[in-house]
Amino acid sequence: MSLVEELAAVRAQALAAIGEAAGTAELDEVRVRVMGRSGELTRYLRQMGQVPQELRAEVGRTANEVRTAVEQALEQRKSQLFASELEASIQAAAVDVTLPGRAQQLGSRHLINQISDQICDVFLGLGYTVADGPEIETDYYNFTALNAPADHPSRSMQDTFYVRDLSGDAAAVRGESDVLLRTQTSGVQVHVMETQEPPIYIVAPGKVYRRDVADPSHLPQFTQVEGLVVDRNISFADLKGTLDHFCKAMFGPERRTRFRAHYFPFTEPSAEVDVSCGICHGEGCRFCKNTGWLEILGCGMVDPAVLECSGIDPEEYSGFAFGMGVERIAALKYDIPDLRLLLRGDMRFLRQF
Repeated sequence: MSLVEELAAVRAQALAAIGEAAGTAELDEVRVRVMGRSGELTRYLRQMGQVPQELRAEVGRTANEVRTAVEQALEQRKSQLFASELEASIQAAAVDVTLPGRAQQLGSRHLINQISDQICDVFLGLGYTVADGPEIETDYYNFTALNAPADHPSRSMQDTFYVRDLSGDAAAVRGESDVLLRTQTSGVQVHVMETQEPPIYIVAPGKVYRRDVADPSHLPQFTQVEGLVVDRNISFADLKGTLDHFCKAMFGPERRTRFRAHYFPFTEPSAEVDVSCGICHGEGCRFCKNTGWLEILGCGMVDPAVLECSGIDPEEYSGFAFGMGVERIAALKYDIPDLRLLLRGDMRFLRQF
């Protein structure tokens, strides 16, 4: 068989294989087998130097014709296969618009965030601003500047998470360090008093941390909202009126409040605030332990020593402060028996709010 006949056979076989290719991947295999660096047609083209002089023109012309025909056939078949594969892909991915749709449940803010926002909104309506501060505090801002003596129980390792530097000699820090996870957002008040001239009207929401064991009424990590007012001629009457307004705005206009004497190191006088039970309306039930009242927050007049420590003249200014646990407010507002339910991520529970 002459070289021209062999080239014709290569052409016939290549065109047949191209026509039988069922997909673009199979077509590419045919291209490599015929036109690749080691392909059948490529071998003939590389041997042109060995063809006798009198046959070289005819063989060369035939080889070029075969290459052109194969390339055109490959291109044409590739277009056909690509179109059919695209159509099949579209059909496979098609959506039947007659099928019933799947309802998507809308997300919402967590109840703790909702209550925190509601508390802040009440005070924003009174002209307060929202302040923020670091969750990792120093002993000074968390205790000392708030008039907590060195032997106060709140400084105990049983209540506070102290930070230890483990990058060097861990034994260098013994017992209580100067850095801790804040146990209250009161430190934010000190930061504000140091940097802002009175009058000051702020609320400070944020997470706080204590060494508590989680139970129905305690959490080791919870959310607080604390408030501070520093201005001229601020009295305990202003404190009572403000918190009575808050309780009615939060729990309903029919709810009553009462103040009980208490002790906090950074306020004097200090009090705890109760709101009348919304279940028994003050008559006494299991929820309020038959007292008719529910404890919701602590408050008091800012101790002059705290004002003076922050550079504010206690002879010219006075103020009051208060603090509440958001989870407890949520539990009292919606009759939640166990604070741990708020943190378990059970959507059956959270979707109720």
